[in-house]
Amino acid sequence: MPEVDLDSLILAQQGDTQAFTELVEAHQVAVYNLCLRMLGDPYEAEDAAQETFLRAYKAMKTYDSKRSFSTWLLSIAAHYCIDQLRRNRLSVTHFEENPYLDVPDPKPTPEGLIADSEQQKRVRSLLNVLSETDRAAMIMFYWYDFSYEEIARALNLSISAVKSRMHRARLELAKTWNDQKQTITGLERQSYGSQAF
Repeated sequence: MPEVDLDSLILAQQGDTQAFTELVEAHQVAVYNLCLRMLGDPYEAEDAAQETFLRAYKAMKTYDSKRSFSTWLLSIAAHYCIDQLRRNRLSVTHFEENPYLDVPDPKPTPEGLIADSEQQKRVRSLLNVLSETDRAAMIMFYWYDFSYEEIARALNLSISAVKSRMHRARLELAKTWNDQKQTITGLERQSYGSQAF
């Protein structure tokens, strides 16, 4: 995450829209990527990122400058995404149908693209098994290098609750990963067994 220009931050807190626009431009990619990882759909992620900045703009006067601006902003995004996921709990999000929109390598090979795409699908399907809050914690920790303390502040949890959630999420991800590997291995065996040589 980019460092925040203190002057822009002060001006934005005083209601300067140009200064706030600079903050948006500096953080829009990180906010969008967090929303995309949480929600799995590029259109929903775009809406969530816009809502995040709208909420941040409305709350700028209450922002505590002792706190990291990036952490504060991403916590707004995470909370909004958690709320959206809870509202849509009955409708299942299929990460496989919504490709991750990272900037590709400028000179990717076809084999590299296929491998990256498969890896991204696997990671998204793994994240989908986690609860909304656990997913947010894992994304903040592994993609944004948040400390346990920052995650605790962002998600309104105690540090011990964050550690417990992270431990439980890692076990759940490992189990799901192993289950997927066994399923794939079983399907491969069936496929080979049914072929006539």
